[in-house]
Amino acid sequence: MKFTIKEDGKRILVLCAAAFLLAINIKTFVRTGGLYPGGATGLTILIQRVAELYFHIEIPYTVVNVILNAIPVYIGFRFIGKKFTLYSCLMIFLTGIFTDLIPGYAITYDTLLISIFGGMINGAVVSLCLVMGATTGGTDFIAIFLSERKGMDSWNMIFGMNVVILAIAGFLFGWDKALYSIIFQYASTQVLHMLYKKFQQQTLLIVTNNASDVCRAITMVSNHSATILDGEGSYGHCERKVVYSVVSRAESKHVINSIKEADPTAFINVMRTEQLSGRFYQKPAE
Repeated sequence: MKFTIKEDGKRILVLCAAAFLLAINIKTFVRTGGLYPGGATGLTILIQRVAELYFHIEIPYTVVNVILNAIPVYIGFRFIGKKFTLYSCLMIFLTGIFTDLIPGYAITYDTLLISIFGGMINGAVVSLCLVMGATTGGTDFIAIFLSERKGMDSWNMIFGMNVVILAIAGFLFGWDKALYSIIFQYASTQVLHMLYKKFQQQTLLIVTNNASDVCRAITMVSNHSATILDGEGSYGHCERKVVYSVVSRAESKHVINSIKEADPTAFINVMRTEQLSGRFYQKPAE
């Protein structure tokens, strides 16, 4: 693991801000609305409320959250990346400390507004952490592990797992809060899909007369290869080459710009890739 003052200092500052924002979201929206946001955060809040209601014990958020993240952190160290996991641990500890220290403040008591905007803030914070090479912990580790091992966007699968937590919360504390929590989690997942695109793929079909240059441009930007197909223009009946490639959605814009530099006359069709099977390069986490 290599650390640089400029890059890693920036990541630490951003993660500190993200942890503070996540803690504010928990104290301002989640607890005001009585919601359960899913993942380790939701399970932590669920355990706290069970302990308070049934055993009259107040358990610090940090203690429960750190314990729940023990196995996901092991998965991170073992299968994802040591540096990625260290920054995630920093995020987990800071979020817990801020959550225990920051006083609660209610902006609104409208549960629907809390569910929507709290979920959007949660999704934005999770996306920011992932872009910075870290995670908020819990099921995020599992989602990234599945995405890298299976080459799929697994956040919807994690959403399904979180519904189980919400079902338990609904059984114990009332179904209205559990149903609002599903809205919270759905809003969070949609924002995450919109902002974090690493595990989403796009198919590129490029009609060009400079296939070798286009392939070289794709490889230089994305480290992905391409397939060259023979084609024929239907209007002029002239020979054309069709370059077929699949790239990450996060890098497709840079790839397209590079293709245009290699061949300004290239015709590029970009399509969403629903499912991918086979070898597909993903830059590993540090």
